[in-house]
Amino acid sequence: MRYDKAVDKRVAERRADMTGNEEESSTKGLHVCPAKHAGWLTISLRKAINNPTRILRGLAKTGYTVVDLGCGPGYFSLPLAEMVGGTGQVIAVDLQAEMLERLRVRAEAAGLASRIRLHQCAADSLGLEASADLALAFWMLHEVPDKERFLKEVYAILNDDGRFLLVEPWGHVSAVEYRRSVAKATAAGLKPLKRVRVGFSRATLFERGDVMMAEVPEHGGGGLQ
Repeated sequence: MRYDKAVDKRVAERRADMTGNEEESSTKGLHVCPAKHAGWLTISLRKAINNPTRILRGLAKTGYTVVDLGCGPGYFSLPLAEMVGGTGQVIAVDLQAEMLERLRVRAEAAGLASRIRLHQCAADSLGLEASADLALAFWMLHEVPDKERFLKEVYAILNDDGRFLLVEPWGHVSAVEYRRSVAKATAAGLKPLKRVRVGFSRATLFERGDVMMAEVPEHGGGGLQ
């Protein structure tokens, strides 16, 4: 089922209420997927390659609080809301207000709005307080200007047993760049647990460590790719 027309109508209404260049200023100078291309992020073909339920099975459970970082129009947020159930919560985080509005419309149409908390972050900070069981960063870390700060904030929003799934696309992120990201995550206190098989991606599951490490070798991360 598609909600494109309803989404477009609601977003158009929101644009009419905006003052100045609110949406444009939030992404100025950043390499992020613009909200006007959000439809490509939810096409059915994508599910054959990156099925959210299959990827997150066993990671997102009933009653969990899950943070979807760079949620876009909710490709992962909606399935996550179903997985955590009525006692859980999904915190959907995005830089672009229009992406969050698209997610809001889709969540309302799917009857899942009560399980999803929308949070607009800043370009340089998540600005989020949470105690999450799981955080997901799917194909978005390479768009973050300050990865070290971002990963420290991810560490801060996880509870003591929290986990973090990092997924980056082959096409945009080389093996060397990915290993550097894993090293930065480890330096932020996130302990690599295992590699995760995700289509056309490099993916690692981390758990929250006891303390942040001051520094790790550039090619650290237990040989993870």
